[in-house]
Amino acid sequence: MKNDGPPIPKPRVGRRVVGGFQKFAQVVVIKSGHPAAFAIAIGTIVVWAAIGPFVGFGNTWLLIIDTFGNIITFLMIFLIRNAQNRESEAIQLKLDELIRATKEAHNSLLDIEELSEAELDKIKARFERLARNARETPGAMPSAAPFAATIPK
Repeated sequence: MKNDGPPIPKPRVGRRVVGGFQKFAQVVVIKSGHPAAFAIAIGTIVVWAAIGPFVGFGNTWLLIIDTFGNIITFLMIFLIRNAQNRESEAIQLKLDELIRATKEAHNSLLDIEELSEAELDKIKARFERLARNARETPGAMPSAAPFAATIPK
């Protein structure tokens, strides 16, 4: 496929590092959610517990699992959060595209995540009224036409 637009700039080092981190985070999150990862975690705990009697259940023995667990937890928080942020953004973009492509939808909802809590509460109340009206009138499709007027500019 030919690119008729301007040439695509080569990514700078920072972009490559960020892109590499995102790929790494995605792979780690996917792999850590696999049953084999859970089995490895259980196996680690079993081995650690089995070693306990041989070392007298000492402070060093306790410190090893505590430190290992804390380090893994600390790092996983950032990796999981990165994956969640990307997934959330991708879902938001897909929803935005569906709103944009649907004639009956209101394009004013495209950046709804940027609104304040009070503004979101107003919109939620409007949708709740539409749903309540739809339940009270079976077979009737509620019109959302007046909805656009309730969205703050």
